[in-house]
Amino acid sequence: MATREQPFPRAVEDAGAHRTVDADDLVKLCQAIAAQESIAEQTRPSLWKAR
Repeated sequence: MATREQPFPRAVEDAGAHRTVDADDLVKLCQAIAAQESIAEQTRPSLWKAR
């Protein structure tokens, strides 16, 4: 299980990104994290690029 320290903005959560993900092994956990970050990038690209 992995949880982001900083929550996603509301619009990103509404788009389906989850702050906490779970998987059976490290590879799948990394893939789950990458999927959530991808949703965030697609939803609010200007927010993430500014950081």
